[in-house]
Amino acid sequence: MSARTWTLVAVVLGSGIVFLDSTIVNVALRSMAEDLTSTLVAPLEAQTYVVSGYLLTLSALLILAGALADVYGRKRLFVIGLAGFGVTSLVCGLAPNMELLILARLAQGAFGALLVPTSLALINATFSGPERGAAFGIWTAATSAMLLLGPPIGGFLVDTFDWRIAFLINIPLVAAGVVIAVTRLEESRNPDVPDRFDWLGAIAVALAVGGLAYGAIRGEAQRWADPSAFVALAVGAVATIALVPLMTRRREPLVPPSLFASRNFTVTNISTLLIYGALYAFSSFLAIFLQGTFEYTAAASGMAGVPISVALILLSTTYGRIAAQRGPRLFMSAGPALMAAGLLWFLRLPADSQPWLLSFSDPATLIPPGDYFIDILPAMILFALGISMLVAPLTTALMTSVPTGNSGLASAINNAISRIGPLLATAVIFIGVSAAFYGGLADRLPGVDVSAPEVVEALPPLNAPAPEAPAEQQQAAREASTDAFRLAMLIVAVLCAAGAVVNAVGIRDADALAAGRGSDPAPSG
Repeated sequence: MSARTWTLVAVVLGSGIVFLDSTIVNVALRSMAEDLTSTLVAPLEAQTYVVSGYLLTLSALLILAGALADVYGRKRLFVIGLAGFGVTSLVCGLAPNMELLILARLAQGAFGALLVPTSLALINATFSGPERGAAFGIWTAATSAMLLLGPPIGGFLVDTFDWRIAFLINIPLVAAGVVIAVTRLEESRNPDVPDRFDWLGAIAVALAVGGLAYGAIRGEAQRWADPSAFVALAVGAVATIALVPLMTRRREPLVPPSLFASRNFTVTNISTLLIYGALYAFSSFLAIFLQGTFEYTAAASGMAGVPISVALILLSTTYGRIAAQRGPRLFMSAGPALMAAGLLWFLRLPADSQPWLLSFSDPATLIPPGDYFIDILPAMILFALGISMLVAPLTTALMTSVPTGNSGLASAINNAISRIGPLLATAVIFIGVSAAFYGGLADRLPGVDVSAPEVVEALPPLNAPAPEAPAEQQQAAREASTDAFRLAMLIVAVLCAAGAVVNAVGIRDADALAAGRGSDPAPSG
């Protein structure tokens, strides 16, 4: 195989395990909590920390990791990330208690932060022209396949062996990635390396991203009853504001203001904030709603999302190649518009839609009920076509919008935004969802105090009512949850439509095509 092919194989392995790990671990959470003891945290809270701790360090350190890769070498940081991810996966898989598992997950997220931005930067430095767009498409398709395969593989491994296999499966993938990276990849870095690294800027960025991420995660988990969530959000907001003078007044800032002089870079990040916020909120609320309110089985809920992954796998490479040849603007505009259309389909969703009780052990349940083909599938197909049209062209527009020397940093900034935006969007939208749910509940149950703790506990928004709740309350909760879900879908549809407008107005095909032919983009206003 050529050096370019080996590069693609290595980066797909490296970034793919980050996506694969998150989905497999989610399947194994319950088994972990049942098997491991903890003297500091309750089982349910411990499961939250296993997930959110990984996301926290991953998000907080992305920009620092991208900047370090540009300065000290993308191959070097990629190998360090792979090796560290492998070691921490081993520690997670052998952890004797929940406390060590949580600490190892924090470290695993930190090493994972090295892998995604360096992967895209290595592609950007290795490929050019239409081949670059196709490579980004292959990367998107492969990582999407990891997301698609994660839950079924994880469920099979956990049921057949043990939850620890969810982490130990990373070891052979890491080993293969390290061997390929060390023996086949060429080193690349920013030729205009600054005299000194901006560690003050790095601390400010970590506080900004980490504070916002932790505040959103903690706030939603505790229903905004924990003051620490607001403290973290305040720290993140202050650090974000402080970045402006740090970027503009320091001689060699971590994030050069010249990056944002590129119109395509700025527009792409704004649309990422909007669209990825919508994407994450949609997937989170849909999974809860289908299993809770509509009583889908976990398998059926997972199958509902298959059209999205299939479309990404089959179409991303084609869209990436065409976008590199003709420009990404059309795809970045039409894609989110189609996503919005799919989300708006859910506004007609009836509260009495028949559930899909899929069980792979019962062949009779493999065929969905008729309501699924009317209420769910059309929306998922439209959304799938839209997101497959968006992702690879967006990545192409981003990576061709800045000089190749800054590609690691540019990728890291966009990845950080694609994680912070969803966390904040989901937390804020959930406030509206809860208000709509309990408002609808009060209208349907005039004689019931819906703010009473026992009612709040028995009738959670979007989720399954407690079995002991009266039938009248369960029906009211189903109807109120359906109304609240429709509101959530309307909000995320507006976010997608806003992203489409931003891209249609802001993206310049000429800038992306000029950079794709090999010349670094010039700043444009």
